Amino acid sequence: MRIVSVREKTVPISSPIANAYIDFSKMTCSVIAVITDVEVEGRPVIGYGFNSNGRYGQGPLLRDRILPRLAEADPKSLVDEENDNLDPFAIWATVMKNEKPGGHGERSVAVGALDMAVWDAVAKIARKPLHRVLAERYLKAAPDDRVWVYAAGGYYYPGKDIPQLQDEMRGYRDSGFRVCKLKIGGASLDDDRRRIEAALEIVGEGNLAVDANGRFDLATAIQYAEAIEPYGLFWYEEAGDPLDYALQAELAKHYERPMATGENLFSAQDAKNLLLYGGMRPDRDWLQFDCALSYGLVEFMRTLDFLDELGWSSRRVVPHGGHQMSLQIAAGLQLGGNEAYPGVFQPFGRFADDTVIDDGYIRLPDLPGVGFEANSALYEVLRGASGE
Repeated sequence: MRIVSVREKTVPISSPIANAYIDFSKMTCSVIAVITDVEVEGRPVIGYGFNSNGRYGQGPLLRDRILPRLAEADPKSLVDEENDNLDPFAIWATVMKNEKPGGHGERSVAVGALDMAVWDAVAKIARKPLHRVLAERYLKAAPDDRVWVYAAGGYYYPGKDIPQLQDEMRGYRDSGFRVCKLKIGGASLDDDRRRIEAALEIVGEGNLAVDANGRFDLATAIQYAEAIEPYGLFWYEEAGDPLDYALQAELAKHYERPMATGENLFSAQDAKNLLLYGGMRPDRDWLQFDCALSYGLVEFMRTLDFLDELGWSSRRVVPHGGHQMSLQIAAGLQLGGNEAYPGVFQPFGRFADDTVIDDGYIRLPDLPGVGFEANSALYEVLRGASGE
């Protein structure tokens, strides 16, 4: 059993939308195909992966540094003999050889995309959905039979007015979502309050989350906190720089309702530091670590170990990214839910074509691997990366 080749292709996911910090007009994504010599029904098993939105494609880093280490490794060193499968942990250690700790950024995104493809291949070789592989191996239990999801939207868009924003939120609710998210921080506080109030008219109190994408300094973060607390929001997300734990800890003293952060922390150690020094409260706050940006599922499981050590439940984790990999992890490792992108970052922001959202919950298809093949538009992009 061996990996025959790994192919990478950089594709655009550009969009005219913007959050408080960046626009997505030139956004790209790395798509990866891990081709193995294992055959199922006469076809080679191919694992697919990609990096999550918000960070650019990682082609040069993958081609120049990460993938050559994999190609040079002894194929036997990458095999999990106990499970007669590829070993994601050995592959991870191989591609991270000679990498110094710290400085997590683009490197973590490149490895995260590759790791996704490896786990897709592992589950396909096992002929099981990834969520079942994870639950059986690591929880010794059955996976969750459904996953809570929320609709991430409410971006700033040229010419988008209040009625259009309300139409967007109404569309999410009509699709079966209960909780919806709105971007803030890209306009004045008064304008953002009007947007919040308009969205609440559609989704109702307790069903709206807001996201500042790290835009605020401490004074502004507190000013917003005081202004929005009466609205009874689902959460107040990433008010300041993701590594400014002091800001997050101080903000917790001024905002009693739930907060959320973590999508831009790219290692288990950074996640641990947030929990130790960021003032996050395990009884109400939410953690949004995204495996596809943070060295993949191998590192994500180390993060979950830290959560357990520090008294946090895995149910407080709702990953960023809106992709099928995190959806599989949420079901298999019993997380709190998953982000969804019903209107943006397509085709990467979609689940299976026949997905039904029922009162905010979805069920996963019973397909081997991550289930990309059930997302027809995304599968065409992934097949293009593999050369099929």
